[in-house]
Amino acid sequence: MKESLDKKKQIKKVPGKKIIPKPPKFNIMWVYGIVILVILGIQFFMSSNNARLITYQKFENEMLKNGDVEKLIAYKQEDLVVAEVYIKKDRLSEGKYKDLKERNNFSISGSNPQYYFTDGSFESLQSRLKESQKDYTEQQKVPLSYESRTSPFSSLFWSFIVPIGIFVVVWIFIMKRMGGGAGGGAGGQIFNIGKSKATLFDKESQVSITFSDVAGLEEAKQEVMEIVDFLKNPTKYTNLGGKIPKGALLVGSPGTGKTLMAKAVAGEAQVPFFSLSGSDFVEMFVGVGASRVRDLFKQAKDKAPCIIFIDEIDAIGRARGKNSMVGGNDERENTLNQLLVEMDGFGTDSGIIIMAATNRPDVLDSALLRPGRFDRQISIDKPDLVGREQIFKVHLQPLKLAEGVDPKKLSAQTPGFAGAEIANVCNEAALIAARRNKEAVDMQDFQDAVDRVIGGLEKKNKIISPEEKKIVAYHEAGHAIAGWFLEHADPLVKVSIVPRGVAALGYAQYLPKEQFLYTIEQLSDGMCMTMGGRVAEDITFGKISTGAQNDLERITKLAYAMVTLYGMSEKVGNVSFNDQGGEYNFNKPYSEKTAELIDSEVRELIGGIYQKTKDLLTEKRDGLEALAVKLLEKEILFQSDLEEILGKRPFDNRTTYDEFVNGKEGGDQSIIAENIHPEPVGDSTEPLQVSETK
Repeated sequence: MKESLDKKKQIKKVPGKKIIPKPPKFNIMWVYGIVILVILGIQFFMSSNNARLITYQKFENEMLKNGDVEKLIAYKQEDLVVAEVYIKKDRLSEGKYKDLKERNNFSISGSNPQYYFTDGSFESLQSRLKESQKDYTEQQKVPLSYESRTSPFSSLFWSFIVPIGIFVVVWIFIMKRMGGGAGGGAGGQIFNIGKSKATLFDKESQVSITFSDVAGLEEAKQEVMEIVDFLKNPTKYTNLGGKIPKGALLVGSPGTGKTLMAKAVAGEAQVPFFSLSGSDFVEMFVGVGASRVRDLFKQAKDKAPCIIFIDEIDAIGRARGKNSMVGGNDERENTLNQLLVEMDGFGTDSGIIIMAATNRPDVLDSALLRPGRFDRQISIDKPDLVGREQIFKVHLQPLKLAEGVDPKKLSAQTPGFAGAEIANVCNEAALIAARRNKEAVDMQDFQDAVDRVIGGLEKKNKIISPEEKKIVAYHEAGHAIAGWFLEHADPLVKVSIVPRGVAALGYAQYLPKEQFLYTIEQLSDGMCMTMGGRVAEDITFGKISTGAQNDLERITKLAYAMVTLYGMSEKVGNVSFNDQGGEYNFNKPYSEKTAELIDSEVRELIGGIYQKTKDLLTEKRDGLEALAVKLLEKEILFQSDLEEILGKRPFDNRTTYDEFVNGKEGGDQSIIAENIHPEPVGDSTEPLQVSETK
């Protein structure tokens, strides 16, 4: 301000120099205003009426009798009738109409009336005119017509001023929207389609979720809490020469708590937090995705230091160059390119931390995953025993619990459950207790809730023929016998022939030991247990049914994994034919001859499993019969019932539940737990579904 004043003083001191003031800025609205005024003026002069008021006697004596009148037009005006007199054009040149001609020169229109007079009603006017022309011939009579008119101003207002006003208002509204004026929030209209759709959480709109609401993810939570601490106390790390990481990628299976972790960061961080989804960048218009990325980072730079969270980033972060149309424009790749530049480009500013979440890190572009963009990849896995216990404690807090509800027992009964599934179990238990009109939720409600989540809705009223019910009973008894007398099989907890879910007519539940590495013997015994249902049908009825479809799917999948992934076949060798070409590569990474060898080995492996299971069930045929009869009688059997029929299990295996909860041999016989047959994939453990008969 001071410099500008000094410049003005210097200009005034220059002798002989005329100071020319800066002309005002041209405004296009003045042009619009002048055009509107001109149109209104033209309309006014065209509609102006210079008619002169006369009496009826003058009209009759001086005009009508002389034959000067061409026509009369009458219309209603308030309580009177106005009659407009139109003089013939050839009579206007006569001397008595000289003053009338001079007055009409100012009018643009030549078709206006020259005189007018009034009367009380249209009937009265007709009567007087008829009386005046009673001696006239038909050719001499002046025609009289009646019109319905409004006032000139009213007609002008509704026919011209109102439409022009509406047009001006709409035009101003559109111009404001194009300029991002009031009411033109980001992404709210077509002219702001390139604006970011991110939701901003700051001090005025804080998130109530904190890190205390996130349980079972201690290592991941520690990593994320450190990022929040970076923003709160940056000098603590920069004094030692460290740099704040630019990005953190949350990776994990669905339902493990990635978005919940981001919400906790938004609640804990005392900095602006931008939240949006990867699909928010996708639009049908070309260039919109990249425009929204630029606008997002522009807003973030104005708010820095801040955090940007992109959920489901795989929507725009897929690897480039795959399945792109030749000669076409890939909007997703353009969006990703812009995101890469904004995260770590030539003109990138500091103070912005990017957080993203995905459950498909294998499809992401390698340039997106490199350090400098996502410095940290935080793995959020399914919780272990201790983690599940902590998650249960969080979700049990709002429930009214009965005595004896132990989160430690519940965590041991739900191996392989993610955080979302645990939340669902707690909610289902509360609904079941309310349905039973209980005052509090007890362990039986939680056990039924686990059954509901695993197997689906129980259908006691489903009509099943006695023949089908017998087949289901022997099928499930075959699973139970095979699991009971195989050393490495999971201990059975519950077997039922009550229909559940969409098409499951029976199911068996087991309580496996939580582990990450499996030997050939363990996988083989697990496959034998899964094959027990099909074998039991074969040796009992001499025929097979479609009830083993789910079992055969799991056996086939695991057999191919043993041969092609884990190198557990002597003929194929210690190779792993993992498909490195991506999800859309239809070429197998081995030859046709090797494919035939793999198929042969899988069939031989499954055939050996079938024979081994058949020998076992044939040897224990009496126990199979007794167990099936008991199932037909009670429909649901627990581990204690099997011990009563088959005797103690001949192997001294302790389950994870026994070690974690009881710390002694033998477990609680009323445990209701999920049947999970682990299928190792890489370095992780992915549980399979309940063994069921369809």
